[in-house]
Amino acid sequence: MKKYLPALAVIFAAFLWSFDGFIRQNLFALPSFLIVSLEHIIGAILFLPLLIKGWKEVSSLGQRGWISVLWISIFGGVLGTFFYTKALSYVNYIDLSVVVLLQKLQPIFAIALAGVILKEKITKRFIILAFAAIAGGYLVTFGSSSINDWDDKTIIAALLALLAAFSWGSSTVLGKHALNRLSFTTVASLRLAITASVTAFVLLSTGQYDAVNTMTLSHWGYIVLIVLSTGSLALFFYYYGLNQLPATHVTLYELFWPLSAVGLDWFIRGNILSLPQWLGAILLLGSIILLTRETNNGQAQS
Repeated sequence: MKKYLPALAVIFAAFLWSFDGFIRQNLFALPSFLIVSLEHIIGAILFLPLLIKGWKEVSSLGQRGWISVLWISIFGGVLGTFFYTKALSYVNYIDLSVVVLLQKLQPIFAIALAGVILKEKITKRFIILAFAAIAGGYLVTFGSSSINDWDDKTIIAALLALLAAFSWGSSTVLGKHALNRLSFTTVASLRLAITASVTAFVLLSTGQYDAVNTMTLSHWGYIVLIVLSTGSLALFFYYYGLNQLPATHVTLYELFWPLSAVGLDWFIRGNILSLPQWLGAILLLGSIILLTRETNNGQAQS
């Protein structure tokens, strides 16, 4: 069972992220950057003991290590989360599943960058499974709908999701690079600290912090809930798995997010899956299971 823990940790993080859209949509009235800033500041405070414990590792970090850490902090922490949150601000115009588009395109960026930057071996079997998982994820989210059915708000949200896909996909690869030099607890806590510092600086310099005065107790409750579930907690499990798995595999295990998100949409809102979505769910789950077996059999490792 222990050998499956890294893959299960990433899948569990993806499962937590599937709740994120439902929670974050309740904050659509607040500025997106304020939400991103507050969740990372609170997360950084909670993870501060881990950062202090790993400070010796941080102090010995070289130039390439710092580039990786800064990339995942700014692109993965600031920009990726901002683009995703901004896309969700169109809650009155689009369906949640459209925003989850980013999970279909993220593997494309991550797999390509992993081969170039990390020199991870990409076998023909892996490529077939990767395309199967991406195709399954697409069907889970969109079913049989066509891009011709999208309005301008949907297209804007999709473009924002695409930007988030690049930000998070590239961060998966650079995160793996950082984990070659730091423990996963140090990477998680350092990323939160840097992201919190950057967003706090932007808030203070632009005056967006004034919106804090308009926040209700309910708003604060949702932000704390994000930190303790889909935010910092999920990040901790994610880096634990990424620390022991190839980035190309991790980005595909993350596809469990759209599967569970659509399932929750069915359970909570009564939106029943269509036949194409069911076929996509089977294709997605089957690909993830085969990839998990491939990883544990030592294939396609870097």
